[in-house]
Amino acid sequence: MMDDFVALRELAADTRPLTDAARRAARDRLDRAMAGEDGSAVAPGLPRRRLIRFAVAATVAAGAGGTAVVASTRGGSPHARPIHAADVVEVLHHAASRSRADSKRLPIPRDDQYFYMKTFTEHTAVKDGKKQTWTDESWMSVDGSKPSRREEFGKVHMDPPLGKHEVASPPTRYSELKKWPTDPDKLLTWLGYGQKVLQPDNATPKMDSGSIAYFQAWLLLKGPRVLPPGLQAATFEALAKLPRIRIGHDTVDVLGRHGISVSYPGRSASIILDSSTYGYLGARDVGIHRVRVNGHWKWEPYYTSMTAREALGVVDRIGQRP
Repeated sequence: MMDDFVALRELAADTRPLTDAARRAARDRLDRAMAGEDGSAVAPGLPRRRLIRFAVAATVAAGAGGTAVVASTRGGSPHARPIHAADVVEVLHHAASRSRADSKRLPIPRDDQYFYMKTFTEHTAVKDGKKQTWTDESWMSVDGSKPSRREEFGKVHMDPPLGKHEVASPPTRYSELKKWPTDPDKLLTWLGYGQKVLQPDNATPKMDSGSIAYFQAWLLLKGPRVLPPGLQAATFEALAKLPRIRIGHDTVDVLGRHGISVSYPGRSASIILDSSTYGYLGARDVGIHRVRVNGHWKWEPYYTSMTAREALGVVDRIGQRP
């Protein structure tokens, strides 16, 4: 027994001490384990209205002229990389470091350019397992002053320029996003964390400010939205500060890439990070509908959705590809 304690002390001496955030995350996982909760499970989330035209996010950049490729993620990690069960906080900080390293190589897009994104989406019906797949491409005006071409589930939408007082949430204009803080504590406040939440009626799932902040971050990361340098990294660091943030392992996206899922209790939406590089791969969500059971309304899932981001870029006109 004494030899075991000696070995344990020697092992600890070579191990970096846990941060306060990591300790909080570990305690939260322990509490869930003691309660018999599956920490990797994703519960049905809140219904949400369609935001103005589109509500999505990503990191991007463009050259001073012509076209610039930002990322191509097809054929990412073919195998999952083991991640220590304790480290959702560490994983998110790795993702932030990766984002900062990538952003140093990326120039700032011009207002007259378009943000290009290509995604693959797969819906799987809960009832019978039937699958539907779409390949979507979108060209979004960087400053919102010109028409945009947005494709969603194979259907093309020609969006007119944003009106003078028209704002998407989170913002879509690059000039508006530059006003957002890159300090994770301040960013959490902008995302809604710590604000008082009015609890809905019994027909709507309950939520807390952490749930709201998480979902706003999910929208910010999903794309296509131009993010200024440091904002994506700060978003990952802000998520790491949420006390109930959780992690799942070996999630496989539509392109067959293995990833790590990051989620929040009560939310069906999860973020998928590459299991080797920690880069952002895409998102998972659950479509839900309200049904009446024994005289009471309840929310039930009817399909799962997986969206994989394959390519990002900035181009000079609609229809042009990096």
